[in-house]
Amino acid sequence: MCRITPAILSLIAASMMAGPAQAQTFFAGKTLTILVNYDAGGPTDTEARILGRHLGRHLPGAPNIIVQNMGGAAGLIGTKYLGEVAPKDGLILGYLTAASQRFISNPDQFKVDFRKYEFVALAPSGRIHYFRSDVEPGMKTSFDLMKAQNLVVGGLGPDAPKDMSMRLTLDMLGVKYKYVTGYNSSAQANLALQRGEINYYAESPPDYNSKVLPLVKEGKFIPAFYDPGFDGETFSLPKQMKDVTAAPFHQYYQSVHGKMPEGPLWEAYKTLLTVNGAAYRLLALPPGAPVEARDILRKAVMALNDDPDYAAEARRVMGDLPEYVSSPDLNEAVARGLSVKPDILKFMQEFGAKR
Repeated sequence: MCRITPAILSLIAASMMAGPAQAQTFFAGKTLTILVNYDAGGPTDTEARILGRHLGRHLPGAPNIIVQNMGGAAGLIGTKYLGEVAPKDGLILGYLTAASQRFISNPDQFKVDFRKYEFVALAPSGRIHYFRSDVEPGMKTSFDLMKAQNLVVGGLGPDAPKDMSMRLTLDMLGVKYKYVTGYNSSAQANLALQRGEINYYAESPPDYNSKVLPLVKEGKFIPAFYDPGFDGETFSLPKQMKDVTAAPFHQYYQSVHGKMPEGPLWEAYKTLLTVNGAAYRLLALPPGAPVEARDILRKAVMALNDDPDYAAEARRVMGDLPEYVSSPDLNEAVARGLSVKPDILKFMQEFGAKR
């Protein structure tokens, strides 16, 4: 399987920059819309709004920036709108979560090949899996998950990457559970979790740190494990996971079963990590958008990595700081990373269609 490697992602060069005259005039007097493919209040929306408040300082021409939410179908509606309907004028920037996995799971849903979008940057991430401490017969440690009774897993959609990750890992562990899906956003799922409608969920680091961790400290929630970084060959500790008090899934599995996971579920999970770890969040323009807009935006987004005001707000609001990566050949790198072996792809598609 081809993969997006950290080396590819970290190649940032002067060639991604537009010419000086173009950079000064392209966005001048215009409005840039950041299109979020999930409802307001969730982690994708939060990250996009913080980015929007600071991005303008790094865009020549000082355009007005607004954020528009287009949730539904676990992120698919907004993703498809960006590629199939949105103007190709460089003034609509998608801030997308789960888009790569939705394409891998069911490419026929896309009238426009997702690999043809103009990719601006990626924000690698992962998920922390956690559960309520009042799950029967009473939970005290992460390993008590193995004896859980009446476990109810909540999700956004059967083939959404968050749902796939939760179901694949629990199936590998042999944990019995009921699966309830269809929440429009993580914000809605978290409300259901707090009401007790569901008792198991997985969350990205920013929302976990800001919304879940306080309840972990109160003893209401228990972290089980997290999704590690994986580039197709090597596991790694994602930057945003460095302070998480839980083990990566493969180590958790080893502690329970005394060996590494194997089989179709494991191969599907590793593919999920590759596709939705490195490319968990995607910033993209519609296919056919002006290259100069893409290149100006690449430079501006990358500048946020060294912006102290952006970092301060991100840490204050989300408890952590996204790290954006890009390169002059990002389009090609994403296309390679979204190429999956046919047998694994078929398994993931069939698994994602199950409820």
